[in-house]
Amino acid sequence: MEPLAYRLRPKKLEDVIGQEHLTGKDGVITKMIEQNKLRSFVLYGGPGTGKTTIAKIIKEMYSLQSYEFNASSDSKSILHEISDLTKYYPNVILIIDEIHRMKKDTQDYLLPFIEDGRITIIGLTTSNPYIAINKAIRSRLSIYKMNSINEEDIISLLKKCTLMDEFRHLEIDDDVIKMIAINSGCEIRTSLNMLESLELLNGKVTVSNAKAVIGTKNMRLDSKEDDYYDLLSALQKSIRGSDVDASLYYLARLLRLEDLDIITRRLMVIAYEDIGLANPSVGPRTYLACQAALHVGLPECRIILSSATIDLALSPKSNTAETSIDKALSDVDNLPLYDIPSHILNREIKSGDAIYKYPHDYPMDIVYQEYMPLEIRDHVYYNAKETGKYERALKEQNEKIRKILKK
Repeated sequence: MEPLAYRLRPKKLEDVIGQEHLTGKDGVITKMIEQNKLRSFVLYGGPGTGKTTIAKIIKEMYSLQSYEFNASSDSKSILHEISDLTKYYPNVILIIDEIHRMKKDTQDYLLPFIEDGRITIIGLTTSNPYIAINKAIRSRLSIYKMNSINEEDIISLLKKCTLMDEFRHLEIDDDVIKMIAINSGCEIRTSLNMLESLELLNGKVTVSNAKAVIGTKNMRLDSKEDDYYDLLSALQKSIRGSDVDASLYYLARLLRLEDLDIITRRLMVIAYEDIGLANPSVGPRTYLACQAALHVGLPECRIILSSATIDLALSPKSNTAETSIDKALSDVDNLPLYDIPSHILNREIKSGDAIYKYPHDYPMDIVYQEYMPLEIRDHVYYNAKETGKYERALKEQNEKIRKILKK
């Protein structure tokens, strides 16, 4: 028998769940179809939101030649074959799954066909098309974001499904329906697959025996997709914002994905980017904690990473290391590369004259001489913050040095 999710796939736009802004009565795609003004567009959203369903419905509604292309597995030669058919057909529909994986030269190849309307593209992607699709082809496509499916939508659908013949031998509690909606990550296809697995049971279905046949919770994330990096970003922003509870929540979600390498790399970056000189000892501590976590592995390493995350979230914050080097890099990138002062060049010093003043020969190991190129001698890159004791001390020391050097 065909899977439940396949059998229940909507056949009409108005049956698509959760995308009223696109497929409802006043939705942009509905209007496009009603006015017979189909144009190339991309559907952008998470898995299980209905992108493929919408594309297939549109394909069936038009009496045009239509083709499907998967950018991650199909070769460019297939596109050549499809484009050749435009010699015989005034317009063809091309559904491109995972369009974000299409190579730039392949995207460029399609440009003239999209430009003159010989090919109408319906692109499908879970990645941000404003980043993943090159500007030339993106400017010729409309981009429509799919809504995330909410819990109420899933619960309503599942309750209707329980009235089907194949579930009449079961008594399914509302708590079970809600548990499936949550554990599916509110993905339609996943929730239907989970519901279908309950056919293995008999009689009353409880949360306990339902979990036994459904399996583990769907985390709704793929390490190659935008959502994963949104989660990492949320962790960093929570630590940067000193919200220890939010930091632990996002750490917990990341731990369930079991990718320790990417978690530890991000925590080490945070230690130097967001805490930095406000608490410089946190960098080595975080590094050691991350190394220990990788050595120990799951599940015990959750305690080590929790300790590091709490330490980072509650530490004083300073981003001066980042802002300082970025200012210097900006000068290097945007200004001429000025000559290094001759009195600090080894080849000049070795010429004989004592043109270099050795700081350790002077009081407080400080002596005035120019180190910066003359043209940018007044440029200041480091401006200390006072959020931590260590950087306050650095600021005081810097001010003393500047007075001595009269900078």
